Amino acid sequence: MIDPGIVPSLDPNPLPAPYWVFKLLLVVTFTLHMMAMNLMLGGAALALLARWRKSNAYGNRIFLDVAKKVPSLMAATISLGIAPLLFVQVLYGQYFYTSSILVAWPWFLVIVLVIAAYYGFYFVAYRGEQRSLAAGRAMLFSTTLVLVVGFIYTNNMTLGLVPARWAQKYLNGASGWHLNLTEPTLFPRYLHFMTSAIAVGGLLLVLIAWANWKRDRQYALALFRFGGKAFLYANMAQIVIGMGFLVSLPREERMLFMGDNPLGAALLGIGMVGTFAIIFLMFAALRNGNIRLAGLGVTGITAVVIATMCVMRDILRDAYLKPYLNAQPFAVQTQWSPLLLFLGLFVAGVVLWAVMLWRYGFFTKAGETGK
Repeated sequence: MIDPGIVPSLDPNPLPAPYWVFKLLLVVTFTLHMMAMNLMLGGAALALLARWRKSNAYGNRIFLDVAKKVPSLMAATISLGIAPLLFVQVLYGQYFYTSSILVAWPWFLVIVLVIAAYYGFYFVAYRGEQRSLAAGRAMLFSTTLVLVVGFIYTNNMTLGLVPARWAQKYLNGASGWHLNLTEPTLFPRYLHFMTSAIAVGGLLLVLIAWANWKRDRQYALALFRFGGKAFLYANMAQIVIGMGFLVSLPREERMLFMGDNPLGAALLGIGMVGTFAIIFLMFAALRNGNIRLAGLGVTGITAVVIATMCVMRDILRDAYLKPYLNAQPFAVQTQWSPLLLFLGLFVAGVVLWAVMLWRYGFFTKAGETGK
């Protein structure tokens, strides 16, 4: 029998909006954050790979082209990550704060690592052409820091799901360095997220190719083939990694997606069908040189797959914490005026962000120029 008293008491202040509103906002904002993060990290990693591939005549040009977009994507990742982090604190504060204390020093270092990575990306964007060798090293340095930040986040979030381990870790030493390295799902989960970044980074290159389709066909084709192949290989690897992640889950949580929970099973089915669909469509697009199919069809289905996986992640978190969540219900006292103001500003902010990306050149109206 699990003792719910392991978990700190719930904040007595009532929620200012219904519980389901915060849950919905958490999933939506986390999905947007993941899309931006995948574009940023995957784009940076593939820019490095393009630079290192000596067989690619456009490698350095791809590197510089993508590098100029990474700082803006980094800003979007951070900005869009604030909201889900706040909603996690509202709904899962006792778990999140406790795990953050256990991994205190790595958690504090996240700020330092992000700032250092930010500086590196900006250096490459503005000095990459003048200082080629240093730019490559700076991109590798910053990309590595982002990977470390992702690993710290994965440790913190997985540790927050297992309250039964908290006391033992803390009693072993109040050092603030208690990473969750013994968690069976840690590395499969981390690889699952990082591999998806490579796939979405490939889509970033495809979208840049689409924007250049009419102006410079040869360069656009090189971008399209490189990004499309990276997308294919990453998604093929993702099938194996995803199954490994599923198998690593405790049996009760794993069975949520194998039939015990109709919604979980349906979402897993949608994710798998969607993954096979985008692999098939990208293969067809590359074979036929159909940039429109890749830019519209594959990108749209990929967005649905990412959203599906984010909902599955939320279901999994609630399954892990079910013995504790049920013991501490939330009080609700809805404040409609601030809620409506927030929702209005949130929608306006997302629209403005999309318009900025469009104007910046990620989503140039290249449909009329594609095949």
